[in-house]
Amino acid sequence: MSVPAPLLRLALYQPDIPQNTGTMLRMCACLGVAAEIIEPAGFPVSDRAFRRAGMDYLDDVVINRHDSWSRFEAWRAEADSPAPARLVLATTRGAVAHVDFAFRPGDIIMVGRESAGVPEDVHRAADARVVVPIRLGMRSINVAVTAALMVGEALRQLGGFGVGANPGL
Repeated sequence: MSVPAPLLRLALYQPDIPQNTGTMLRMCACLGVAAEIIEPAGFPVSDRAFRRAGMDYLDDVVINRHDSWSRFEAWRAEADSPAPARLVLATTRGAVAHVDFAFRPGDIIMVGRESAGVPEDVHRAADARVVVPIRLGMRSINVAVTAALMVGEALRQLGGFGVGANPGL
């Protein structure tokens, strides 16, 4: 029996900060979102390193590692669907607010490096550039918070909350 494709994926482009990565991976585990880590990262991203850091929920999240941007793009093009999965980039230069964007099943929501975002070629490759609106004069929200807001909105739109959820929270 084949495993069904996840409703959403969260891609982390060359993450810098292990604590943010841990937060996003925990969110993915809790919400049933697959994680794509595009290396190089600013820290070891092996299962062994994650477990040593106390990430005891690794068995509950699908993590795919890509050793470069080009390998990630090749994987995305080879997806089991007739067309590559849509890449939705979270960026302060986004063209539409996350609450106004129409997410689709199979979307890959990508967040950039904490220190530098993503380079121009990644911006150009994105199928959509989406922003979490913030107050004027503020630079940006923490990448893990941005990921949570975007994933939460996408799951809300797609009816992805509640499947196997713990209602007694």
